[in-house]
Amino acid sequence: MKAITYSEYGTPASLTVVDVPKPKVGPGEVLVRVKAAGVNPVDWKLAAGYLDPILEVRHPVIPGWDVAGVVEAVGPDTSDFAVGDEVYGYVRKEWVELGTYAELVAAPVRTLARKPRGLTFEQAAGVPLAGLTAYQSLTRVGVRAGESVLIHSAAGGTGSFGVQIAVALGLRVIGTAGAHNHDYLRSLGAEPVLYGEGLADRVRELAPGGVDAALDFYGDDVIETLQSLVGQRDRVVSIADQEAAAKGAHQLWVRPDAADLAFLAELADAGKLTVNVEHALPLAEAAKAWELSAAGRTRGKIVLTV
Repeated sequence: MKAITYSEYGTPASLTVVDVPKPKVGPGEVLVRVKAAGVNPVDWKLAAGYLDPILEVRHPVIPGWDVAGVVEAVGPDTSDFAVGDEVYGYVRKEWVELGTYAELVAAPVRTLARKPRGLTFEQAAGVPLAGLTAYQSLTRVGVRAGESVLIHSAAGGTGSFGVQIAVALGLRVIGTAGAHNHDYLRSLGAEPVLYGEGLADRVRELAPGGVDAALDFYGDDVIETLQSLVGQRDRVVSIADQEAAAKGAHQLWVRPDAADLAFLAELADAGKLTVNVEHALPLAEAAKAWELSAAGRTRGKIVLTV
């Protein structure tokens, strides 16, 4: 099969298209014919070696964790899915080696759910990592219907999902973004506010009593500002600040979860979760996709089509 690989830590230029053996399919796994693979910043950060201290990486690596495709075969004693089922998932395994930037991927069933019927394969491939991150961030701070939440970097891939999921859960959402993205946030159901110096004052103009919870999807040392707006300091979660726990907030690393994926699919099929795919590139242009991701100006998602 065709796959994208890199043989050592480096830049997007190190990516190559190669022929590799079809993956073996063990118990509790299915073989997925990849229709689209989602691109996330963690993909190129991992390839640059930034996560080497915490993740086992075995070169050569096929990158990618997000996938949408069709089940082509099932492993021994695996009845969760059947050949022909359309699935999507966050295929993170025990170590980094055999990812989703390929024509086929062997995926543990714990990482998959049935693809949302109302989404294309390209849209579905953009959901898993970012959608799960957003949903698990909201559950980590224990949000309840009727509460308010502040989402920092609300117009990005993860933030866009966070806004939509929070609205679906019955929350009031205030989202930070540049002025050019404010109308976009309003279309998702959020009240936009400009990020940067003076953020706390601008939020209090919208919510004089502060907010019930806050999600940091960007970093830039904003934890203390968010905590100043939240009644309970531990109702702040960050996916970007490595010192979040030391500051009394939660630091979240998203986990594969079939039930959470099924919930996101339900939201999508109910029309409560949409996916803005800004760039859909062929598999061979993975390096270009990484360059677009690293530029940090994408609203929504980047995916590779296979």
